[in-house]
Amino acid sequence: MSRSVRTRPDASGQALSVAYDTALLDLDGVVYAGGDAIAHAVGSLATARAGGMHLAYVTNNALRTPETVAAHLTELGIPTGAADVITSAQAVARLIAEQVPAGARVLVIGGEGLRVALRERGLEPVESADDDPAAVVQGFGGPELPWGRFAEACYAIARGVPWFASNTDLTIPSARGIAPGNGAAVEVVRIATGAEPQVAGKPLPPMHRESILRTGAERPLVVGDRLDTDIEGAFNGGVDSLLVMTGVTDGAQLLAAPPRHRPTYVDADLRGLLTGQPEVSAVDGGFRCGGWTARAGAERLELDGDGTAPDGLRALCAAAWTAAGDGVCGLDAGKALARLGM
Repeated sequence: MSRSVRTRPDASGQALSVAYDTALLDLDGVVYAGGDAIAHAVGSLATARAGGMHLAYVTNNALRTPETVAAHLTELGIPTGAADVITSAQAVARLIAEQVPAGARVLVIGGEGLRVALRERGLEPVESADDDPAAVVQGFGGPELPWGRFAEACYAIARGVPWFASNTDLTIPSARGIAPGNGAAVEVVRIATGAEPQVAGKPLPPMHRESILRTGAERPLVVGDRLDTDIEGAFNGGVDSLLVMTGVTDGAQLLAAPPRHRPTYVDADLRGLLTGQPEVSAVDGGFRCGGWTARAGAERLELDGDGTAPDGLRALCAAAWTAAGDGVCGLDAGKALARLGM
C-alpha cells in the first residue's frame, strides 16, 4: 500500500476522543509506569470513555492474562474488563490456530498468558519437545524462566516443527530498570537453530488485526509511546496514531524518525485525547504552531517564539521531517529542544 510521506503532524478540529471511535492504547509508558498510573491518565481516560470512546489496551507482553491486566487497571482507577485487553499471546495463538489442525498440541516457552490464549483457540499447551507438538510458541516468561525451556524449543525446531513468537521486543521495563525482553530470548533460540519464527506482536500486522477483530473498531486511533512498536504498528495497519511523551521516546528520537515512525499527532500525555490538535502551517521558510516557528538551518534546527512545549515540538517535527523527506533528519536539535525543556 503506497502512502505519501508524512512531513508534519496533522491537525484536528475535534477532540480526538470524538474524531475516533476506539483508542488502542499501549500500557507501559502511556497508562502506567512501573505499575503506577501516569499523571493525568486516569482522569483523561475516564473523560474519553464517558464521551463514548471505546478504550482498549494493547500490549506486547504475553506473560500476563487479560484478566490480570484488567484487574491491575481497575485497581489504578481505570475500570476495565478482560475483553478490553488485547495481548500478543492472543495474536500469536490465532496465527498458530490458522496453520495447525484443530486441537493440536503446542510447545509453550513462556508464561500463563500464552497457555490461556492457546486454550481459547482450542489448542493444547504442552511442555516437552517429546509431546509431539505441531508448533512451538515463545513468549515472555518472566525472569524465572529456566534455561532448559530454550533447549526444548530447539529440540522441536530441529525436527521441523514450525516456530512462532509472540513478539521480539529486545527489552522490557522493570521496577529496577531495563531488563531483557522476549526478543532477547528469541535470539537465543535463533542462534542455536538458525531458524526464523513467525512473529505476531507489534509492529506487525497480526497484532493490529487481533485488535480490530476484538474491538470492532471502525475509526481506531493507536496511542503509544514507542516509535518502533506502537507508531510503526499503526503505520503498518494504515491507521492514525497519537504519540504521548510520557514513555521511552524523547524529542531527539521523534525529530529523527523515518516515515514509518512518524505519528499522526503528538502530545504531552493522555490529555491529548480530550482536545483538538493545532494546525502546523508553513510560513516564511519555516513552520509555525501556536507561538513557535521552527526552521531547518544548514547544520541545526532553529526554534523562535514562545508557547507550550507540545506546540514547539510539533513545529520542530514539521521542520525536521520536511528536511528529511523519506530519510532521517541529521540536523542538531539540542538547542531547540532545550528551549522546550527537553
